[in-house]
Amino acid sequence: MFVVTVLFCIKPSHVDEFMAAMLANASTSLQDEPGCRQFDVCQCGSDATEIFLYEVYDSEADFGRHLAAPHFLAFNELTAPWVQAKTVRTYRRLSLAHGAALSHGAPHVPT
Repeated sequence: MFVVTVLFCIKPSHVDEFMAAMLANASTSLQDEPGCRQFDVCQCGSDATEIFLYEVYDSEADFGRHLAAPHFLAFNELTAPWVQAKTVRTYRRLSLAHGAALSHGAPHVPT
């Protein structure tokens, strides 16, 4: 699985518009893209301008198709002026299955 995280800082005057567009983009991605398995949109509780995405794709190629999808291109063009900062990171998911631990002998770290 190919995991993408995105951290946005949105201009305060555009947070509501951005969230509406982002939720529509996430919904369309899940509905229309077979390789998109998860698309979580999160908003910071103490700073409404901070938006975090957690996306899971079957492969890096599926993420590439997401970036080329008409709905994403329209979203990106619409929201670009509202974004103050954007950080994108990609990962390879190592767990065997949802909820499965990598090692049953891993030490517990209290929080």
